[in-house]
Amino acid sequence: MNTWLILILIILIGNYLLDLIVSVLNLKALSPDLPDEFKDTFDKKEYVRSQKYTRVTSGFSLIESSVSLFITLCFILMEGFNYVDTFVRSYGFSSIINGLLFTGILILLSALLNLPFSLYSTFVIEEKFGFNRTTFKTYVSDFFKGALVAIVIGTPILFLILWFFESTGSYSWLYCWIGVVIISIILQFLAPALIMPLFNKFTPLEDGDLKDKITNYAIKENFAMKGVFTMDGSKRSSKLNAFFTGFGKFRKIVFYDTLVEKLEVDEIVAVLAHEMGHFKLKHIVKMILASILQTGIMFFLLSLILNNNGLFEAFGMEHVSIYASLIFFGFLYSPVNLFVSIVFNMMSRKHEYEADSYAAISTGTPEKLISGLKVLSKSNLSNLTPHPLNVFLHYGHPPVLSRIMALKKQLQYT
Repeated sequence: MNTWLILILIILIGNYLLDLIVSVLNLKALSPDLPDEFKDTFDKKEYVRSQKYTRVTSGFSLIESSVSLFITLCFILMEGFNYVDTFVRSYGFSSIINGLLFTGILILLSALLNLPFSLYSTFVIEEKFGFNRTTFKTYVSDFFKGALVAIVIGTPILFLILWFFESTGSYSWLYCWIGVVIISIILQFLAPALIMPLFNKFTPLEDGDLKDKITNYAIKENFAMKGVFTMDGSKRSSKLNAFFTGFGKFRKIVFYDTLVEKLEVDEIVAVLAHEMGHFKLKHIVKMILASILQTGIMFFLLSLILNNNGLFEAFGMEHVSIYASLIFFGFLYSPVNLFVSIVFNMMSRKHEYEADSYAAISTGTPEKLISGLKVLSKSNLSNLTPHPLNVFLHYGHPPVLSRIMALKKQLQYT
C-alpha cells in the first residue's frame, strides 16, 4: 500500500480517536455536585439541564464526526478526488480555472454533507434547550449569503494562490504568504462595514445609564471608538455575547441584545472592560502576528509537497496539479494544525486571565465581572466541570470556575 495513503489514514483515524477519547473523558468529568461558587446562580434543575446539554451536544458531535470520517475514507479509497478532477478537466479550461472548479465542487459536497447535521443541531437540539430563535427563512438566507461571501472573497484568494505557485518559482510560497496577509488585513477593515451587516442589524445603544457608564469608562481609559451598538443576536439564538470590531477610531463596541437584557448595567461594563483589556494589553496584535507567522509556516510546508507523485498516487489521481496539492496538503497538515491550535489556545487562555485582571483593576469591581460570568454560564448552559485534556486541546477560554477563582484571589488583594 502507498506510504502516503497509510500516513493519511493514520492521521484521519488518529484525529477521530483522539476526539472520541476526549469526549468520553469530558462526559465522565461531569460532576453531579454543583460547584459551591455557582450555588447563588444555578438551582439543581438548571445545573442538571446544563449537563444534559453537554451530553447531547457531545454525543451529536461524535455522530457527526463518525459519519464524516466514514464518508471521507470512502471518498479517498474509491478515488472520489480523481472523479471530480476528471470531470473538471473534461471542459478544457486552464489549470487555474480547473483549480477553482475542483475546489468549489469539493466545498459544495462538504457543505451538503454538513447540511443535515447543521439543520438538526439548529432546529432540534438548540430548539430543545430553548436557544434557537432562527426561522427557516433566516437559516436559508444565512446559507446563501454565507455562500455568496465565500465565493466573492474566496475565489480571488484561491486564484492568487494558484497563480503564484504556477508562475513565480521557488519563492511562490513567500508571495502567497504576503498576498494572503495583505488581503486578511484589508478584510479586517471591510468586515464590520460590508460583511457583518449582511447578517445582523446593528443599532446604536439608546441613551441612558448603560450608555453613560460605558462612555465614561471609555473616556477614563482613553479608548477611542466610533460608538456603542447592540446587535440582534436574538434573531438566531438566546445565547449571550459581546465583542469589539474594527480598528483605531473606527472600533465599535457591540453587545448582543440578549446580553443587554439579562445582565445588570455594572456587569455589562465589566464585560466591556474585559474586552477592552484585550486591546490595551495588545492581545489582538499578538494573536494577529502569531497567525501571520503560522500562515507563513503553512505555505512553506505546502511548497515542499507540491506535485508529489507519491501523494497523488495515494488518492488515485491520474493527473498531478497544484490545485489538488492544496487539498491533499490539508490532510497532512492536520497534526501540525493540532499542535498550532494547542499553542494558540494556551496563549488565548493566558490572555483571558490577563483581560479579566485588567477589567477588575480598571473598574474596581471584580465582583461584577464574577457575577456577569456566572450569568453568562447559566444562560449559555456552559459546562462547569470540563476535563483538563479537553481544556488543553480545545478551550480558547479558561473554564469559568478557574476564571472566577483567579478574580476572587485578586479581590482579596484589592
